Amino acid sequence: MTAAVARDQVDRPRCWCCGDEVDEAKLTRLGNHPEVGVCARCARWLARRARAAEDRGRATPGARARRALATVRVAVMRRGIQRWPVLRPLLRRLDRHLP
Repeated sequence: MTAAVARDQVDRPRCWCCGDEVDEAKLTRLGNHPEVGVCARCARWLARRARAAEDRGRATPGARARRALATVRVAVMRRGIQRWPVLRPLLRRLDRHLP
């Protein structure tokens, strides 16, 4: 009886960042720490943070554009515009393609 219960209670892997349950195939594992898995949404967020850290102090056109986008992103989040039903799909699509 315990074997059947244990088989039914197998937990799906969770993202180490947000805690969402995610299929194993959709997790990104860290090279030296395979126990750490991150979902695609959090991986994009981490990539943005890493890029922002690299851009700090740079005056290149790309760095300026990414800082401007980050400023706009913060303003949208602060005002809750990302929750507006009409704009939500558009903003999500844009977010996937912007740095």
